[in-house]
Amino acid sequence: MSKAKNLINEDEKYFAKSGRIKYYPLAIDYGYGATLVDVDGKEYIDLLSSASSQNVGHAPKKVTDAIKKQAEKFVHYTPAYMYHEPLVRLSKKICEIAPGDFEKRVTFGLTGSDANDGIIKFARAYTGRPYMISFTNAYHGSTFGALSMSAISLNMRKHYGPLLNGFYHIPFPDKYRGMFEQSTSNTVEEYLAPLKEMFAKYVPAEEVACIVVETIQGDGGLLEPVSGYFEALQDLCHQHGILIAVDDIQQGLGRTGRWSSVDHFNFTPDLITFGKSLAGGLPMSALVGRKEIMESLEAPAHLFTTGANPVSCEAALATLEMIEEEDLLTAATEKGNYVRQRMNQWMTQFESVGDVRGVGLSIGIDIVSDKEIKTRDSEAALKICNYCFEHGVVIIAVAGNVLRFQPPLVITYEQLDTALDTIENALKALEKGNLDQYEITGQGW
Repeated sequence: MSKAKNLINEDEKYFAKSGRIKYYPLAIDYGYGATLVDVDGKEYIDLLSSASSQNVGHAPKKVTDAIKKQAEKFVHYTPAYMYHEPLVRLSKKICEIAPGDFEKRVTFGLTGSDANDGIIKFARAYTGRPYMISFTNAYHGSTFGALSMSAISLNMRKHYGPLLNGFYHIPFPDKYRGMFEQSTSNTVEEYLAPLKEMFAKYVPAEEVACIVVETIQGDGGLLEPVSGYFEALQDLCHQHGILIAVDDIQQGLGRTGRWSSVDHFNFTPDLITFGKSLAGGLPMSALVGRKEIMESLEAPAHLFTTGANPVSCEAALATLEMIEEEDLLTAATEKGNYVRQRMNQWMTQFESVGDVRGVGLSIGIDIVSDKEIKTRDSEAALKICNYCFEHGVVIIAVAGNVLRFQPPLVITYEQLDTALDTIENALKALEKGNLDQYEITGQGW
């Protein structure tokens, strides 16, 4: 029996099943750059980046050296009571790179979930209003506040309700499919219509604190919005004194070729959250906002004993410096354009590829069984994932049928070519009916 199988068997004796979405029997020993090596010595090209938490790659020396240096000084003393220098430097840097030409303040947590919980607290405190609005297919995290904003999976919402009160959801302005899985996308006004009806009939606009958006809806299927939607949404919010917050946890910090994915659009959020890759993979999140909003709460309304851990702060500073020094924002853009040149051809080359979308190195490949009506084919998508894994490439499917292409920004062009060859071979095999050997029961979201 392989080392991986032994490890997985032992894991299943102790680790709760609620904590893992199963895809492959991959037991990782170590990684470097965009490469993973399992406990049996097999190498894989990583197209997932640990759920986009490894934008600068696995174990980059700059980050690991910063971690080791700080760990030798002191591992932690809580900023809930005291001060430390790495926190000050990181706070300044995050406020500088976050969108918005106004004075900002930042607070830190341990995961994107708690940062999104912070949006709820600060928005309600600042506005004095109770209601929050987010989008269907949104994923904002696993704490009760973040779950209440999310609307992507019944397994995240059943058996332990009720969730928090005061949350409503509206359709995401998907530019590929329309509302309710229609085959034609809707206009900006049509996508705004459910929100306006909500305001007119059962949720008073003057009682809404904040609307929370993902500019590109990540786990919902790497969905891009119809042009002009966020600008129109901002105008509507300004009319009613409603805040706009952006969850940039998956798409931020270089993933789309910019510090923030908001920079691809013509609107400015009042609050924004970062996480995942912020500290090179160490647990850390950040909530940044207008000074007046972030000063609407007094301590200890939103603090965490191990938040702003100095080791994580130094890792984050090293990560941000690495993005600048290696010009990974440009790399994400150029590499994204490079792979799209080939992927875009798949939409005409293969009947199973309905759409290729995304920005920078945040790309979704929509696998369908019928291009005309855009029927999702989750089974085919998982078979493609299994083929890729068997051939040394790690990729998963989100929203059931969308291949999630989010490699580390440091991935080489040679690795990109190999990965693209592998996915293309999988698509060819799929259309020849040669992927039926893969057992997909229990896999995926």
